[in-house]
Amino acid sequence: MEIAVESLETPALTKAQLADLLFEQIGLNKRESKDMVDAFFDLVSTSLVEGTDVKISGFGNFQIRVKAPRPGRNPRTGEAIPIEARRVVTFHASHKLKEQIQG
Repeated sequence: MEIAVESLETPALTKAQLADLLFEQIGLNKRESKDMVDAFFDLVSTSLVEGTDVKISGFGNFQIRVKAPRPGRNPRTGEAIPIEARRVVTFHASHKLKEQIQG
């Protein structure tokens, strides 16, 4: 199934626009479309918070990476500031997605 996104007004695809595309092209009602998009992103977010990687076939992988504490520096004052350890989300595109982007 091909989903057309040429009508997007902004360069970013929003959750509201995804819900509208589901409404227009699949035939779900607007409430179901919004709920489906919200449920998808809630599921992805919850999985990542729990430390579970999210793999979407043909699209890519979302992974949690733990960054170690390190020394930093305030660029304005030059003052040394410690940067605490933190968890970050990384995304790695699949080979299929990379090929599509390259044309």
